Amino acid sequence: MTAIDVRPSPDAEAVAAARAAALRTVDANIATFGGGYPGDTTVGGRYAERAGNVGWTTSFWPGMLWLAHELTGEASYARAAAAHVPSFADRIHTRSDVDTHDLGFLYTLSSVVPWQLTGDRVARDAAVAAADHLLTRVLEPAGIIQAWGDMSDPRQQGRTIIDSLMNTPLLFWASEITGDRRYADVARRHGIQLRDHILRPDGTTFHTFYWDPETGAPLRGETEQGSSDESCWARGQAWGIYGFALNHRHTGDPTLLDAAHRCAERFLSRLPADSVPYWDLVFTDGSSEERDSSAAAIAVCGLLELGGERHRAAAGRILDSLIDGYSTAVQPESNALLLHGVYDKPKGVGVDEGTLWGDYFYLEALTRVTRPDWSDHW
Repeated sequence: MTAIDVRPSPDAEAVAAARAAALRTVDANIATFGGGYPGDTTVGGRYAERAGNVGWTTSFWPGMLWLAHELTGEASYARAAAAHVPSFADRIHTRSDVDTHDLGFLYTLSSVVPWQLTGDRVARDAAVAAADHLLTRVLEPAGIIQAWGDMSDPRQQGRTIIDSLMNTPLLFWASEITGDRRYADVARRHGIQLRDHILRPDGTTFHTFYWDPETGAPLRGETEQGSSDESCWARGQAWGIYGFALNHRHTGDPTLLDAAHRCAERFLSRLPADSVPYWDLVFTDGSSEERDSSAAAIAVCGLLELGGERHRAAAGRILDSLIDGYSTAVQPESNALLLHGVYDKPKGVGVDEGTLWGDYFYLEALTRVTRPDWSDHW
């Protein structure tokens, strides 16, 4: 077990300054994007507007607006966030770019949150419709939610990915809100399959894993965005920390909590001196490879979800480093909240840039440490 420095952290004054800087950026982006959406990543340090509500990351923008509202109580943020509900309702009802497991990301932040905070029935109905559509991606007899594309695509059939652990909370919510156990049963079975196969014996994770679509037999792990099939993609490991912890919260299954702890231990053991990982955990101090600040931000939220003095201290140390060296609190010329992230290094996409999901989880981390009584919506 790697020794972790346990100390009071993060610094309260630094957090307050970082929170204020983040909210200033959010304010500026409301003026810039209005009801539109920033791109997946910055280009040269700045987001451009994307062509409509497409892709898997658009919900992180209203998600940030809802966080800003919860942090400040200001109604202007709630109005700006609620203005996105019709777009997401239209997207699921017209089946526009929804052939993805990422419906959980898309509809938890865009639709479950406004339902929970304001009682918005349009948002509720959109989120239930998204959960219904997610059920169509279950591949029997493997019992997994297929990640990407058409269900009959031979390249994608039988494939799921570590990120999917963050999409199952939509299904658990749908069971709670409708009383229909089907959603939770699918989510529970999917989580167990990932526990048993996407998590390796040494506590690292595969990015993606295949099951035989006819027999349900586990086949092999691969990567799309990591350094190699055998390495450990940093953002995937962070999804494992947070995702397994959330699935434990919804099921009470202690083996899922153990999986989250195993992911956390391996992640922390591979951090460089400044506590922000390289884009793949195969790299560490002395490497010329890029960092992935978004993996760090996700991990902070996951570690805080796990709780306990040791994990809170590690989360604080990582967040301190993000504030000091990676946030636009110290580099205000960008319209991102967090710089030096990596989307997909093997494909050369979004390398050493801000990322929309990194911004969201950074603001969620700031919310968690600012308001210890805050309840997340996952």
